[in-house]
Amino acid sequence: MIRSIHQLAALACAALIALAAPLAVQAQDATKAAPTATTAVAVSETVAVKETVENPYGFTAMIKQGDMVSKGTLVIMLIMSMGSWYIIFVKLWEQRKLGKQARSLPKKFWTAPSVQEGAAALKKDSAFRYIAETALSAIEHQEGTLTENIDRSTWVTMSVQRAVDAVNLRMQEGLAFLATVGSTAPFVGLFGTVWGILHALTSIGIAGQASIDKVAGPVGEALIMTAIGLAVAVPAVIGYNWLVRRNKVAMEGVRAFGADVHAVLMSRSNTMR
Repeated sequence: MIRSIHQLAALACAALIALAAPLAVQAQDATKAAPTATTAVAVSETVAVKETVENPYGFTAMIKQGDMVSKGTLVIMLIMSMGSWYIIFVKLWEQRKLGKQARSLPKKFWTAPSVQEGAAALKKDSAFRYIAETALSAIEHQEGTLTENIDRSTWVTMSVQRAVDAVNLRMQEGLAFLATVGSTAPFVGLFGTVWGILHALTSIGIAGQASIDKVAGPVGEALIMTAIGLAVAVPAVIGYNWLVRRNKVAMEGVRAFGADVHAVLMSRSNTMR
């Protein structure tokens, strides 16, 4: 009897162990799956945070929703900006080129035995060669013409001055465009601002109430136009003043060269007499 009781107890323990094993395995699987689920939730939240919401009142919305007047104003300011930067870079290159030519004068021109040979040693597109050749041409072609009654020194001075003025005019080309952009771009942007405010007032009048969704878009468009106008005008004004200053410094060297060539030609002409 006692043995049978022990056998029944052993069988009961075995049955309990057999039932508990699957439950333990399920608990372990649940424990392993819990971090995976938590990770999936964290990843989804991260993706949701990284998603950007399109701004309905930004620059892109202005281009998509703007009318022909606002888009035309934007195109005009874009052309102004591109033209300003093009002129700034081109004039800087020309000024750098003129400065390089001026630095080569002591070695190529002033060491030559004559003005003719010194001018021939300079590059064909050199402004200094143009001035020297103009002075030589004034001396060679004065006699036998209507200008032979003019004093030679006066005639050469006038010719050199005209050549220097031609170089100065070439160096100033494009600066008027920069001045125009610098003075008119803010007003073009202001026109876009006024047009945007007009749209805001029209939206308020149609809606019958000044709700933020009716006003924010046109007002944002107006502010963007103002910012673009200032962004176009400021570089143009700074570039204009900077280039004008550099031109003055460069032209001082050109005028000094013209005066030196005139002095050399007049001294040799008087010696030949």
